[in-house]
Amino acid sequence: MKYLHLLTETYKNMDEKTRLRWGMGIAAILLLAVLLSAANKQVAALEKKRAAREADIAEMLMLKLRYQEANSGAQRLANRLAATRPDDSPAKVIEEIGIKGKNTQIKPVKGEDIPGYVEDAAEVKIEGLTANEAVNLLFRLEKGAKPVSVKKAVIKSRFDDPSRLDLTLTVALIKAAQQGAR
Repeated sequence: MKYLHLLTETYKNMDEKTRLRWGMGIAAILLLAVLLSAANKQVAALEKKRAAREADIAEMLMLKLRYQEANSGAQRLANRLAATRPDDSPAKVIEEIGIKGKNTQIKPVKGEDIPGYVEDAAEVKIEGLTANEAVNLLFRLEKGAKPVSVKKAVIKSRFDDPSRLDLTLTVALIKAAQQGAR
């Protein structure tokens, strides 16, 4: 209370010009404080907006990578579909691979209905393959130039020669449907 009383007395003892100058100085300091407070609020809002945009950019970069991966996969499939001809069949694809066992049987089976595509499926039985030949056959079917998928695979070792394998595969060759046919 002493200091307030002392300040009031000092203010009353000042001449009018000095009081006016002090009042203008105090008003300028208060105005500056108000302006800095408003600027601080604006800076905080901009920092918050920047952080949100950085998070959005990070998410969009992840989405861009996922899109590029999906697009490259679709492009590979489109290239593989373009490599198929209407006269291709699972039997022809297996013959082109060139891996033959002692006995090979290929029976056509009904493929699934895929809109816009024709699935040519077959059950393939190959006897007397080595493990390396079996792996190479499966790899060449899945990763070859034509879109072939292995739906089912049964691998059994032979009774008479355990180092040889018998494979029973259900493979499907996917071809683009002809434009005129429905």
